[in-house]
Formats: sequence, structure tokens, C-alpha cells
Amino acid sequence: MILNYTEILQSTMILFAVVDIVGSIPIIMEIKRKSGDIHPGRATLVALGIMLAFLFIGEGIITFLGVDINSFAVAGSFVLFFLALEMVLGVEFFKHDTATMKTATIVPVAFPIIAGAGSMTSIISLRAEFDQINIMIAILFNMLMVFIVLRYLGKIERMLGEGGIAILKKVFGIILLAIAVKLFTSNIQHLFEAHG
Repeated sequence: MILNYTEILQSTMILFAVVDIVGSIPIIMEIKRKSGDIHPGRATLVALGIMLAFLFIGEGIITFLGVDINSFAVAGSFVLFFLALEMVLGVEFFKHDTATMKTATIVPVAFPIIAGAGSMTSIISLRAEFDQINIMIAILFNMLMVFIVLRYLGKIERMLGEGGIAILKKVFGIILLAIAVKLFTSNIQHLFEAHG
């Protein structure tokens, strides 16, 4: 395992776009309003645990199910593609269940808003291209960012305003769209080579 700063930066940016903690501020604010309170430390630790577990044993799980990493990365590229379309076009493909508000810090904030299908798919997809240690550092950077955002939720929302949050969402949506296309093209090529 070798530290690669380019891989760390790329993984961090990909996960930042997927987790989209800044874009999720309006959703989290609404959950906080309904539930009364959200614990930043607890939400961050639970999300971190889920992501690290998926980083270390996620590949083993999909291999056990008879799926190779390139096939999962191609499937993941579709999830990222639709997440990106949500962010850019403002449509909703993935429904956020906010029915249970008593456990709002864990569900739905830690899972699935922070550590959801998109972030788990991204982690497995990144494993196809980057070293595990670099992805782990990227996850830690992102969880630090998540903690800061949750801790200063009200201040950030006031500082950015609705317009600022909307712009950030669109920008990261376009970045995520490009990442999804790259993931698809690089991994579909491996699949054709393997089955050709």
C-alpha cells in the first residue's frame, strides 16, 4: 500500500460530490426541524463505520455473490449517473424516507443521506482503480467535512444562502456526471476484454 496524493485528491473529490453534504443541507435542516436535534459526532461516526466496513469487506461480499469488481463499477456508474442528474436537473430519482424522526441522527442522516447507496457504490468502484489506503484517507477527509457541516449547519446555510447551495449542487453534479461516464467507459472495456 503506497500513499498517492493524486489518488487521495481524486477519491476525496469523488466522494465529496457523491456524499454532497453541502447540497444536503436543506434536507438535513428539515429533518432537524422535525426531529428537534441531530448529533453531529454520532452521525459522522456511524457514517464513517458504514463506509469503512464497505471499503474493507464490500468487495468480499460482492465476490461471494459472484459479481466481479468491474461489473459492480459499471453498475455503480449508472447509480452515480442518476445521482448527478438529480443534482443538475433538480429531479428526484431516489426517495428520502423521513418517516422515523426519533432516530434521525442515525436514520436517515448517517444512513442513507451521508453513507447511502451512492457513496457505497463509489467506494467499491474506486477500489477498481485506486489503492485502499488512499480511499480510506479520502473517506476520513470527507467525514471531517461532514462533521464540520453538521456542527455548523445553521451558520453555513445562512452564509451560502439558497442560491449558493443551488450553484454548488449543480457544479458537483456536472463533476459527478463526468466521473460516472469515465467509470463506465474504463470498466466496460475491461468487461469486454474479459469476455471477449
